Amino acid sequence: MAEHYVYILRCADGSLYTGYTPDLCARLRTHNGEGAGGAKYTRSRRPVVLVYFELCEDKSTALRRECAIKRLTKAQKEALVAGFPQAMLANALADEQKEK
Repeated sequence: MAEHYVYILRCADGSLYTGYTPDLCARLRTHNGEGAGGAKYTRSRRPVVLVYFELCEDKSTALRRECAIKRLTKAQKEALVAGFPQAMLANALADEQKEK
């Protein structure tokens, strides 16, 4: 079954970027300039760092959650990030690298 992630990146200028992807590691690499693509917003704000993610059951749920997060204020997004266990970030990225 495919995985669907909603994620928040912290850009070099301190701003936050929210997105959706089925492949978290590949998307992070793209945002940081490896290969073609990446969001126009993050291209001028590199490097970016993954600071939050959620695994959703399907694409539709992930896209709805992405929209909900994008409607939050910056303070509310910072609260989400602050409450996220940072060890999960390292574990998720390491696990995904092992699968490749």
